[in-house]
Amino acid sequence: MFSRAVLVAAMVVAGGSAVLADPPAMMMPPYMLRPAAPAGDRLKPGGDGKTLFEVHCGYCHLLGGMGTNLLTKQRMMMGETPDKGLLANRTDLTADYVKSVVRAGKGAMPAQTKVDVTDAELEAVSKYLGKAG
Repeated sequence: MFSRAVLVAAMVVAGGSAVLADPPAMMMPPYMLRPAAPAGDRLKPGGDGKTLFEVHCGYCHLLGGMGTNLLTKQRMMMGETPDKGLLANRTDLTADYVKSVVRAGKGAMPAQTKVDVTDAELEAVSKYLGKAG
């Protein structure tokens, strides 16, 4: 009890600086480091698919995101390597399939409305991910 009182008194005298010091900066997971949404008209075609994917889909589908974690587990159960859990690494997706899943949802992924991802943005994202033709 006495040592606790001495410790509290020492902290008060020291201004509590030892306790209130800033904690070391923590590294944020990649899915939380998404770029800012591009400025301008979201309905205008021709956006950068990679950037729009990272902005609109990255929270779940970049490294460490829930969608990536679930897909990694699924793909590994199918005998594929863990890197296939990242949508950007997949070569079996078509643009039409990407559009369908985005609008209708699949499993734990909810459907994305045209407010969430406009048709022009979805077109760019589906071209970026749809490497299977």
